[in-house]
Amino acid sequence: MYPKGNLFIPASHGQLEAILKEPHGDAKGIGIVCHPHPLGGGTMHNKVVFRAAAGLVDAGLITLRFNFRGVGASTGEHSEIPGGIEDVETVIDHMTSEYPDTDLTLAGFSFGSRTAMETGIDDPRVARLISIGTPVDKYQDYGFLLKLRKPILFIHGDSDEFGALDNLKRLVDDVAKVTDTELVTFTNCGHFFDERLDQLREAIKDWVIKNIDAK
Repeated sequence: MYPKGNLFIPASHGQLEAILKEPHGDAKGIGIVCHPHPLGGGTMHNKVVFRAAAGLVDAGLITLRFNFRGVGASTGEHSEIPGGIEDVETVIDHMTSEYPDTDLTLAGFSFGSRTAMETGIDDPRVARLISIGTPVDKYQDYGFLLKLRKPILFIHGDSDEFGALDNLKRLVDDVAKVTDTELVTFTNCGHFFDERLDQLREAIKDWVIKNIDAK
């Protein structure tokens, strides 16, 4: 049985299904996590997305993960990056209306990272970005990141099937010339971070806490 979300966000195509988790104690901000490609079985219940969201909650963020259009109880039909960007914008609108003037961390895994980065790069409500399993070999149009002016964390496996580490390092080197950039890599690790999920969660928590404290 498909596990349901605990929140439905109004969208142009109907609604987006989501799950919202709150941290223990006072919140330090809000977080959003975007899931991998819907046509590859990606959902908000993906194990990487779940651990990434847990890392944001560990860092003290009120965190939302959601299903892109056409997935689970989200309405609409999948329409690649343009539809993904519109859905991310909708979720940002919702979270910032519910928690106005609150520090926002935007994260994504694989397809979700591609849509999150393009959406968040110019949105002044987004304080920082996290790109997990950046699919640099599938989507090669990452030139837009050279105008990034906010902190970004890349997390990657050295055996990622959708983004060779050397190709990602070239991108990271270019982005590091224009903004605060960090790359965390795991050895003997593929795209789905098998056996590295706890370390991924910890890396996200530590980086977010460091960046919020540095503001």
